Amino acid sequence: MAYKITSNLQYFNIFVSSNYQQKANYNQSLDSKIKNIVNIIIQKMEYYCSYQERCHYEVQEKLRTFTLTTYEKDAIIVHLIENNYLSEERFASVFTISKFHQKKWGKIRLTNELKARKISAFLIAKAIKEIPSEEYYDAFTKLSEHQWEVFIEKDKIKKRKKFCDYLLRKGWESDLIYSKAKELENL
Repeated sequence: MAYKITSNLQYFNIFVSSNYQQKANYNQSLDSKIKNIVNIIIQKMEYYCSYQERCHYEVQEKLRTFTLTTYEKDAIIVHLIENNYLSEERFASVFTISKFHQKKWGKIRLTNELKARKISAFLIAKAIKEIPSEEYYDAFTKLSEHQWEVFIEKDKIKKRKKFCDYLLRKGWESDLIYSKAKELENL
């Protein structure tokens, strides 16, 4: 009888150890699959960031579309920063200059748009300072004079309101707008 008990224990031990071995192999294959998926997502995010300058907030929003753990998301962001795909300072600078030149946005609109993307106040101030003041006022003058001519309105008050509303939406300072409106009204 003792022989049967020993052989049953041996069989049980062999069964349990083979079961653990199968689980270990399964976990290893699962880990390698997860690593492959994370590497694919890293490549996609590298392309996403190299195609156009991105801020951390935009990258985090993009990563939410993938089913990843918080640790994996953070690891991907760290990888992007270390490999210079992601830089908030560079993003703020490029965003400010390009929106100023292309869309003729004023400092207020630029500041608000950068705040919406969760850029720090220090980086916002640094990016805004990169716009040359002479170029800023020249752009304002050209834009305001063009818009004054575009608005065809017989009533001066309505024309002034449309003019001021347009420039306020573009993010220009109100004191500049109102002084320019008075100047153009008197011409």
